[in-house]
Formats: sequence, C-alpha cells, structure tokens
Amino acid sequence: MKTNVFAAGESRLKQAITGPALFLFILGDVLGAGVYALVGKIAGEAGGAVWVPLLVALGFAMLTAASYAELVTKYPKAGGAAVFAERAFGKPLVSFLVGFCMLAAGVTSAAGLSLAFAGDYLGAFLDTPAVPTALVFLAIVALLNARGIKESLGANAVMTVIEVSGLLFVVVLAARFLMSGQGDPSRVLEFAPGVSPAIAVLGAALIAFYSFVGFEVSANVAEEVKDVRRNYPRALFGALLVAGLIYVGVGVAATAILPPAALAESSAPLLDVVRATGYAVPHGLFAAVALVAVANGALLTMIMSSRLAYGMADAGLLPTVLTRVLPERRTPWLAIVLTTLLAMILTVTGTLTALAETVVLLLLFVFMSTNVAVLVLRKDKIDAPHFRTPTLLPVLAILSCLVLLSQQGAGTWLRAGLLMALGALLYGIGHWRKGRAAVSGD
Repeated sequence: MKTNVFAAGESRLKQAITGPALFLFILGDVLGAGVYALVGKIAGEAGGAVWVPLLVALGFAMLTAASYAELVTKYPKAGGAAVFAERAFGKPLVSFLVGFCMLAAGVTSAAGLSLAFAGDYLGAFLDTPAVPTALVFLAIVALLNARGIKESLGANAVMTVIEVSGLLFVVVLAARFLMSGQGDPSRVLEFAPGVSPAIAVLGAALIAFYSFVGFEVSANVAEEVKDVRRNYPRALFGALLVAGLIYVGVGVAATAILPPAALAESSAPLLDVVRATGYAVPHGLFAAVALVAVANGALLTMIMSSRLAYGMADAGLLPTVLTRVLPERRTPWLAIVLTTLLAMILTVTGTLTALAETVVLLLLFVFMSTNVAVLVLRKDKIDAPHFRTPTLLPVLAILSCLVLLSQQGAGTWLRAGLLMALGALLYGIGHWRKGRAAVSGD
C-alpha cells in the first residue's frame, strides 16, 4: 500500500525550527540533570569504570533513536509514540497506555529531580531536610507552570549552554588535576569488587539510561522542523553522540578524582569532584549551575506532563475535567494540580535512584512499542524519501529493552504497576462515561 501523505506545504504550523536549533533542543532535553545527580549512583553499581555503562546506555539509546528517526521522517505530522502506536496497532487501549506511560514517566522524573534539587547541591547554600524541601520545590514549579511558563528555543539554547559548560568545566578541571600528578587514573578501569563485570555494567546501564532519555520528546515538534526528513536524523544522532561523549568525559573525570564509594554516597557528586581538586573554584557557582540544570529539567518535565494530561483529556482518553483552564492564564490548572500531587506522592515513595529506574521502566515499554511499530509500518509505503533504519536495529532495540527490563527490581515494578493501574482505571472510567453518554444520546 502506498500513500502520498505529509507532503511539503500541508502543515498548518510554521516550520521555524532549523537543524541547529533542533540539535540544541534535543541536546538540552538529554543533557543535564541526570548525570549531575546520578554519576555517583552509576559508580556505586559499576565501580570506577563508569564510562562503560554510559557507553552501553548510549548504544541502547541509539538503537531506539533509529526507529524514531524513521517514523518521524516518514510521518512528520505524527506527534510521538502514542500516535505511532495508534497507526501501527489500531487499538485505542494500546495507544492510551503508551501515552499514559509517557505521562507517568514525566511525573516520576519530576519527582526524582525534586529530590536531586533538594540534595547536596542545594546544601551548598541551605541546610534543609530533603523530602519536605522537594515537596516545596514541586509546589513552586506548579505555580510557575500555572502562570504559563513555557520554553522558547532561545531560552533552551541558553540553558543548554549553561548545562554543557558546567559538565565541560568538570572535565577540564579534572584533566588539569590529573596532569599535575594527582588523582588515580587507574580507577577508570576497575569494576565493582565481588560482582561480575557484566552484571555490574548492566545494573549500572539501567541507571545510566536515564541520563539519555529525553530524545523521544523531539518527535512532538517534527511538524515544525524545516526540511525535517534531512535535519531530524542529523540532529537526533548528533545530539546523542555529543551527550555521550560529554558523559564519558565526566565519568572518567569523576572516578579518577574520587573513589566510587565516595561518589555513591553523595547526592551532589560533581560538586564533590570540584571540591576534591582543591582549586580555588567558587563552589556556590558550580552548585548554582547544577541547580539551574535540575530545576529547568523539572519545570519542563512538569509542563510537558500537565499538557499531555490536558491533551489526553481533550481527546477523551482521560476524564474531561482535566481540560479546565485558568480564565486569564489559559493554563490547564487542574491537570497541573493533579500531576503535581502525583509527583509529590512519588517523591516520598523512594530514592532518586529508585525513581530514575521507574522512569526507565515506563519508557522502555514506550520504546518497545515504537520499535515494534517501525517494523509493522514497513508495509505502509509513502512517496516521499525518508530515513530508513536497517531491520536489524529495531530488533536489537527490542532485545536491549528486554535486557534492561530484566534488571529492574520488584519495588520498581510495583511502583510502575501501580501507576499503570491508575491509568487503566482512568481509561475504564472514560470508556464507561462515553458509553453512558452514547446511551443517553440515543
């Protein structure tokens, strides 16, 4: 079957995003909060060879990114994994669960980022209890969200430069420290004692994968990208490779300066690395950069989560009450309130690591759906040329998702299962109300 869809000029949206702007958009979504907070947790799992699970996680991310590149360039009007699932499988429940997985992952990610914000980076300025501070932080994010805070490409570019500068600063500082004969470079080749290196790397890759998620959000802006079939794959793969290169440099720098055990105990590992060099660096300045990265990630994540909840409600997939907006601000206040309350509940259920693993678990189901969809939709031919990934890559991507799923603990499955049960309940309520409305209409 061949269809002539999504031809140039059909879009009602302005195609204003250039290739470089898209690159910065994706890089900004991927970089920052994850590695600022989790490099120590990765070291605790893998030992000094932090760079190995980071490379493994990059490889897994690139496999799934190839499927996104094909589907986005094939259907540049289709906005994300839920739409791909609907087109491939034609089952409303499947597409709903994929969309709800994205929603639940966003809320869970914001909960984890709130704990990262309330940790030792904030401790450089204030001594406050972590969980209550995280809850206050989420409330402030909700207020900003309700005022209509939204990302512009210019603001994203500035924020990305700040985040990248902070990470590169760590790498440069560590290089200077090591060249002066200090530190222990041999640690970067050591794995956690008493554990098989393969098992240690897989366990750490599960956490490291959290640092690479975010690229999937770019599918939502495909319709606004100039020459999307040419620019999207370049920006997507380029941003992931640059992020991976920076992450590997940060991982090597961190364990060459501090032992893995010391990194694992810290909620602000990169700040501790800067301190350990002994150089006259304003610790408050670096902590502020890290806080900006984490806070920006949390705010953008909650904006996307609340708008996704609103959009699903507007489409009849969630209770329509979630479409209520503030009269003047025109922001979805009830969706903001409910997603914030859910994030607050999740904040008190586990550690940053546990929440990051839950995000990964939820997104793995989304990624599996997308990788299967790209194979199913091969029968749908279009006239326009588009990126085509080798068939082996989505197959390997599915296997990589299954491998990462096998590393998840019972607590993570329970947390994700409860979130999906909530989604199924909401879907059931919506379906029941639709049925009643249809009967009433008759």
